[in-house]
Amino acid sequence: MGRICLSYLREPERDRWIPGDRFIRPIVRRLLRGRPRPSGLDKVVINLCLGLDRLGMAYELNMPYSRLRPDDMPAVLGRGRQCLSSYKTKQPLVAGIGLMTHPSEWPTLFNDYPVVSYLQHSEWAADVYRRYFGPDRCDVWPVGIDTEQWLPSSPASSRPFDFLIYEKIRWDRAHHDQTLVAPISALLARLGFSSTTLHYGFYEPADFHAALAASKAMIFLSSHESQGIASGEALACDVPVFAWDPGRCLDPERSAWNDVDFPTTSVPYFDERCGARFADFGEFEAKLPIFVDSVRRGAFAPRDYIMDNLTVEKCSSHFVEILRRRLG
Repeated sequence: MGRICLSYLREPERDRWIPGDRFIRPIVRRLLRGRPRPSGLDKVVINLCLGLDRLGMAYELNMPYSRLRPDDMPAVLGRGRQCLSSYKTKQPLVAGIGLMTHPSEWPTLFNDYPVVSYLQHSEWAADVYRRYFGPDRCDVWPVGIDTEQWLPSSPASSRPFDFLIYEKIRWDRAHHDQTLVAPISALLARLGFSSTTLHYGFYEPADFHAALAASKAMIFLSSHESQGIASGEALACDVPVFAWDPGRCLDPERSAWNDVDFPTTSVPYFDERCGARFADFGEFEAKLPIFVDSVRRGAFAPRDYIMDNLTVEKCSSHFVEILRRRLG
């Protein structure tokens, strides 16, 4: 069996306002925001490699494509078309996760390159791609959660906050602030529940870790996730999650994709051990007492779910199984 050859290339900076500003903008961002935070796709590759390391599996990272051997197993996990622009060999490969946002953006991928499988993190996301690429050309592969980093802290009863509100509203912000975020905050305050809030993209990993350690439960406000690494990290810390799950794609780009209505979920990896879901504020209000009672009784066991399904070791092993089945 050949080598595992992973390639991860970020999308290059492009001029936005004036020629050459692609060189200046990263410097300005670093001055204003500090050290760059790992993106979701960065975490995918970091956790994949971490799992391979713990399993003792050797791999090559970002080796030039020209050095591939005939029996190697290449996988390209970067963002954008440029990740494959220098792939001149006819050697089959596995690709995925971040090459495009929607398959309509690159429907000729399998004709342009010798891709044998496109990866997606969950079934609902893979189903979108299967409609374009074919039923046998997509594999579902969730990335693992580092259960040695994301650990339970003090007993839930001693934590100062009843809820951590994790806010990841990406579209129609004014509408959702009015119909979801503000009503949830007001209801919690009226009922005497304490809470703290983190906004996606505006915190460091240490901030999230500290907020989870100080919270009895998490309210997860994201309309849909292909996997949801943040919610998985909360579950690994044994923090039950009450997840907003409207069930349909709300991305305004769906009209450009000519794909205006398809099912999604914000918590594709979730069962009764993890917490509960709600579709809108009305359902949140109705289910909140039941959820709180379950938290107080210790009825949830979210870390058990992660340990059974989504450790970095298990998910990285699953990744290698896909490579061997598709390329071996």
